[in-house]
Amino acid sequence: MTTTAPSPVALTSRFATELPELALAWQAEEAPDPQLLALNRPLAGELGLDADWLQSAEGVRFLVGNAVPDGAHPVAQCYAGHQFGGYAPRLGDGRALLLGEIDALGGRDLHLKGSGRTPFARGGDGLAVVGPMLREYVVSEAMHALGIPTTRSLAVVATGRRVQRETALPGAVLARIASSHLRVGSFQYAAATGDVDLLDRLTRHAIARHYPEAAQAPNPALALYEAVVAAQASLVAKWMLVGFVHGVMNTDNVTISGETIDYGPCAFLDAFDPATTFSSIDQGGRYSYGNQPVVLEWDLARLGEALLPLVHDDQEEAVSQVTEALGAFRREYSAAWSVGLRAKLGLAGSRDGAEPVVEDLLGLLQRDHPDFTSFFRALADAADGDAAPARDLVLDRDGFDRWLARWQSLEPDSGLMRRTNPVVIPRNHLVEEALSAATAGDLDPFGRLLDAVSRPFEARPGFGRYAEPAPESFGAYTTYCGT
Repeated sequence: MTTTAPSPVALTSRFATELPELALAWQAEEAPDPQLLALNRPLAGELGLDADWLQSAEGVRFLVGNAVPDGAHPVAQCYAGHQFGGYAPRLGDGRALLLGEIDALGGRDLHLKGSGRTPFARGGDGLAVVGPMLREYVVSEAMHALGIPTTRSLAVVATGRRVQRETALPGAVLARIASSHLRVGSFQYAAATGDVDLLDRLTRHAIARHYPEAAQAPNPALALYEAVVAAQASLVAKWMLVGFVHGVMNTDNVTISGETIDYGPCAFLDAFDPATTFSSIDQGGRYSYGNQPVVLEWDLARLGEALLPLVHDDQEEAVSQVTEALGAFRREYSAAWSVGLRAKLGLAGSRDGAEPVVEDLLGLLQRDHPDFTSFFRALADAADGDAAPARDLVLDRDGFDRWLARWQSLEPDSGLMRRTNPVVIPRNHLVEEALSAATAGDLDPFGRLLDAVSRPFEARPGFGRYAEPAPESFGAYTTYCGT
């Protein structure tokens, strides 16, 4: 039974108050036997939360939405979205709740995932299971450690309920932290209602939360759009530079804040191949690794369409202004990718002759498909004179040797490379190992993996296996959304 009670956690309900048309008051389903599996104590501290209390029986009930603080008003958020290119006019939080906002760090959402059916569930059970929730926890924390904007994971709680998927699995709830859960789909929904006042209030809400300088612009809606385009161009470049494949880049999974959200069928590259797709439902490769910038530009075009009524009263002029703003995406992505790739190669700044060397390396990678993470980290050793580890990862040794001589003539900075290229990412085989063990009740592999990915740029004694590619016996990897 959900209860309200005095609590050490103070939550506000700004989203629900300012945008009631996008907020459906709802309560989490009762968890029969909630047990804490993982708690992010450092994040709790940053948020001003009492980690010891969160580990208490009442704190755990709070983390599954069954003990709601006085004054909090949990809601399921309403939004639309293009899913694999097809428009769905009414999606919303089918298995999630926004408990409210925490004032710390400039304001953060506290959001539950797997807390039960809502009216947006569309026939689903509204529940989640241990494996996918721990996947989101470990991968989002790895992304944070890599310096990539992301939602964060505060806790995963087992509910004590069995959830039917292919088999009956232990249920769980993820408590997620985000700058907000506003997304492209939020604007699509507001625009589709035809209520320009709602769209305007949503735009002003987003500006106040994420881009306050846009409020002073001559055209605030256009300034918001330009800011989101820039933030998302930077974000997807960061994904590409570490080999991250999101897997489900629907418009309802593209945030206005520029944070990565929803780690369902995500994974990281092992062998470099732009055509890599992991998700079981991405049969056509729409969200493949190499296609991610193109898809994100498409998603941002949908945001621009939603904002047209606010950009200009004349639709033709509005389209012209939005098209021009979207045109910045490719330039900004290309610049971010180029700067990042140069840093990975130890070539910060502008150096004569660097561009052909960078381009030729991409050709070598596409031909030979070396392990992406291992190759770039090994190049740091090559910058110090030991080329063997990197050379052993490619098939075209002669081609690599020719490229290496040209690259070394540019005097790459091995220190920059080691600060830029991780030793450790959430290797897919290790993620599966940890999640399988956790589903069976053993959390030790998960804890060890979390420790490893939390310090990704350090080569630590005892963590060698976390830096190694998957064994050949692991085979082709397929991910699932968890619903």
